[in-house]
Formats: sequence, C-alpha cells, structure tokens
Amino acid sequence: MSGSLIDIKKRIASTKKTSQITSAMQMVAASKLAKSEQSSRRFQEYATKVRSITTHLASSQLTAIDNADYSSFEDDMQMYHQLLIAREVKTIGYIVITSDKGLAGGYNSSVLKNMLDILAKDKENDSNVVLMAIGRTGADFFKQRDYPVAYELRGLSDQPSYDEVRKIVNAALQMYNTEVFDELYVCYNHHINTLASSFRAEKMLPIVDLDAKEAETFEQDYILEPSEDAILNTLLPLYAESLIYGAALDSKTAEHAARMTAMKNATENAANIIDDLTISYNRARQAAITEEIIEIVSGAAALE
Repeated sequence: MSGSLIDIKKRIASTKKTSQITSAMQMVAASKLAKSEQSSRRFQEYATKVRSITTHLASSQLTAIDNADYSSFEDDMQMYHQLLIAREVKTIGYIVITSDKGLAGGYNSSVLKNMLDILAKDKENDSNVVLMAIGRTGADFFKQRDYPVAYELRGLSDQPSYDEVRKIVNAALQMYNTEVFDELYVCYNHHINTLASSFRAEKMLPIVDLDAKEAETFEQDYILEPSEDAILNTLLPLYAESLIYGAALDSKTAEHAARMTAMKNATENAANIIDDLTISYNRARQAAITEEIIEIVSGAAALE
C-alpha cells in the first residue's frame, strides 16, 4: 500500500510540473497572439490602400478584360498586364502554410487534411500540381508522400516581417511569370477568434478579385510619372505580394490562437487529473490507516 501511495504522490507532483509548463506556454501564446492581431490590423490598413490605388489605376484594363471578345483575346493579351489575365490551366500551384512547431492542437492537421482532399480532386481531374511550403510540418508531410515541393520556407518567426516572406513570394511570382504553374492558391488557416479558425484556399494569381466598379467611388487624381503602364508593372506584383504576406500573417495569428487554446485545455486537464489523483491518494491513505488500526486491534486481541 505504501508503494501505491508513493506512486500516486509522484504522479501528482509530475502532473503539477507539467501544468506549470502548459500554463506558462499559454501565457506566452496569449502575448504572441495579441501582438500578431495588432500586426494584422496594421497590415490591413496598408493592404486596403494598395488595393484601392491598384484598382483605380487598373480599372481601364479590368473593364477591357471583362468586355473582351475571347475569340480574339489571345491576340490582344500583350495590351494587358499578365497578372490580370486568366490563361489555360495546365498546372496549379499551392502555397501551403503550416507551423514549424507542434503543441498547437488541430492547427496543422486541419490544413493538411483539407490539402489532401484538394490534391485528390486535382488528381481525379488530371491536373498537375506544384507545392510551395511555409513551415516545417507541411514541407516534411508532403515530401514524405512524394508530392513535388518546389520551394520551402522554414523557421518563420512568430511575428514575421515582409523580408522573411519575400523569398517565397518572389519565387511564386517568378514561377507564375515563367508558366511553371497557371494558377496560384494560398492554403492556410484563417483566424476568426481565439477559439475558432477556418481553412481557406484563396486564389492569388492571376489577380481576379479586383473589380473595376470599385474605382468609381475613388476620385483621387494622380500625376503619373513615368506612365500608368510602368507604375502598374510595379504595383500589381506589389499587390499580389501583399495578398500572400497577409495570408502568412493571418495564418500565424491562427497558430498562436490554436496554441493558446491547446495549452489552456492541457492546463485544465492537468488540474482535473490532479484532483482525481488527490482523491485516489486520500482513499489509499485512508485504507492504509484503516488496515493499520485493524492490525493493531487484532494484535491486542491476540495478547488477551
């Protein structure tokens, strides 16, 4: 019985130490989450401005593309920026964003499960795919299953800067321009709140989310130097880059929220285990005391 009491006591002490670790990790994740949410809000202000200016300058091209006669459209493609042109889809590119570390609940499994569903549908449709991975978990997962990973980015910081993401963004734009793939999707977990996130697969290239009608409410005049086309050649890639970087920020925010929730649940589970073990310890101790009393009484009765 004494051995059992010692074992229970050790388990209680071990669980308390684990609870202290998970509690500390929860607080760290909560701090990172607050910073990440603030960074995302600041970036959205920038992204909204870039979108507004881009839509205004590209409105004439957007209108022309919408009204184009597609029977002769290929002959006029050089008139428009190639990032705005939807071409025949032979190969699809995916940037898959996961984490480098674990202990984040179902954060990674949600992305990977949905990606496998997408890739299975592409296989059924005989579509070629090219993968680009942000995060160790996704890169290792797809490599182990022999999927073509053309580029990977590991070790993204908790509050990623644009310079960290620039390499994979530039690689994606170059691969699209050289027709390595004809569409690019960014697949990640979108942050809703601290308790919820949702998987998203957003088309980033070609740029199809700009609406020429939005420019009608934007009446700011521009002095264009050197020319509208030259500015669009810089601005449209910048807009595409902002979309990909925004997805990376959003994904990091969802990761911090998932890790905070997972550590909170782990801490609460540890507390429940400690309560159960304490009850078991008290019962075992009470049984041991009762057994000792019985032995004392039996010994006294034998001496009479």
